[in-house]
Amino acid sequence: ILCLVPAAAALDFKYHHTEELEEYLRGVHAAYPSLTHLHSIGRSVEGRDLWVLVLGRFPTHHKIGIPEFKYVANMHGDETVGREILLHLIEFLVTSYGRDPVITRLLNNTRIHIMPTMNPDGFEATKVPDCYYTQGRYNRNGEDLNRNFPDAFENNSASIQPETRAVMDWIKNETFVLSANLHGGALVASYTFDNGNPVTGSLKGYSRSPDDDVFIHLAKTYSSNHASMYKGTGCDSRQTFPEGITNGYSWYQLEGGMQDYNYVWGQCFEITLELSCCKYPPADQLEKFWRDNKVALIEYIKQVHLGVKGQVTDKNGNPIPNAIVEAKGRPHVCPYRTNEQGEYFLLLLPGTYVINATVPGFKSMLKTVEIPDNTGNFSALKQDFSFPEVSDQIRSRVASCPKTPLYGSITRASAAVKPTVHILVLMTVMLVIFK
Repeated sequence: ILCLVPAAAALDFKYHHTEELEEYLRGVHAAYPSLTHLHSIGRSVEGRDLWVLVLGRFPTHHKIGIPEFKYVANMHGDETVGREILLHLIEFLVTSYGRDPVITRLLNNTRIHIMPTMNPDGFEATKVPDCYYTQGRYNRNGEDLNRNFPDAFENNSASIQPETRAVMDWIKNETFVLSANLHGGALVASYTFDNGNPVTGSLKGYSRSPDDDVFIHLAKTYSSNHASMYKGTGCDSRQTFPEGITNGYSWYQLEGGMQDYNYVWGQCFEITLELSCCKYPPADQLEKFWRDNKVALIEYIKQVHLGVKGQVTDKNGNPIPNAIVEAKGRPHVCPYRTNEQGEYFLLLLPGTYVINATVPGFKSMLKTVEIPDNTGNFSALKQDFSFPEVSDQIRSRVASCPKTPLYGSITRASAAVKPTVHILVLMTVMLVIFK
């Protein structure tokens, strides 16, 4: 194993095609078998594996109390910088473990999933690298994978692709808390929602989620630790992003995006990181891209330890899956529920919150918590709930949220919002009639 370490760590700053990427990932896993787990979550249209390398003290399985984090890159096959810097992130993490106390604590307390490429077919199809656009953006079936997920606001008519299905199943099978997907073509951190309607503020050009404050913090965490993203200058004089961040809808409306899907159906906060003005830059620029993003990539992972976490159990101490646990005042349209181990994770900024735990059919439990900034301690505040009336014979069995538009019904808005929405709808109808 010691002989394998130099080979596994010797990663050049160049573009690695499918065979080289697989060889590198296998080499890292062989050199660090107790720290890593390599598996494929599915296959692309052309049959290429969708590789994920998992890093952490317990890489092969979820451990109670340890949050799950993921990075996904190369969703658009011709946007290539993220693909390569994730390989260098892997190298940095495994070679720093046991030497750097911060990285060691990070890996001991976080399970990190890294997918260097979600669209290997598109990458291989990009024969002539270009700064702007090539057919390699799409998968082999000509579909844009970042328009291919179920949408919370509209019926997405796109046919679900193998790559998309693999990621959806992956999200369903893990307890992901925080994520980012890496793109190119701009320099900005974009956050949910990408789509919207009057309920979320689309008429004002901004689509606000119930956790808008957290998303702004997450985006700023990345941009402020990036070498230049925080300056907000964009890629040309026509496009500026104050502090290097933007609400997705404010930038441009997008249906079927992955970050909205993660947030609504995966209970996972995800932002989109645009890392380069040039989508497929020359390989001799890759080292600078790694230096520019290195600190931001690590600081962003630490944010998985924001907020509060815990378990919901019955009177015998057995976990209760599918219990609803949310912070009062910020309900999700698809309620956040506990996993099979009865665990919940809520990303919240430091402050005072009332946490509401509900087992359908029983009285809710409310607990007031004072949440500190625990990211430096690599552990969110722990707050458990025990339901003395619930026995292991009575379990909450609730079907997963339907894959239909959830924000489509105006009646889902709060009573305070409804009158305004009704007026807006009436005004729209009147305008149509007059036209």
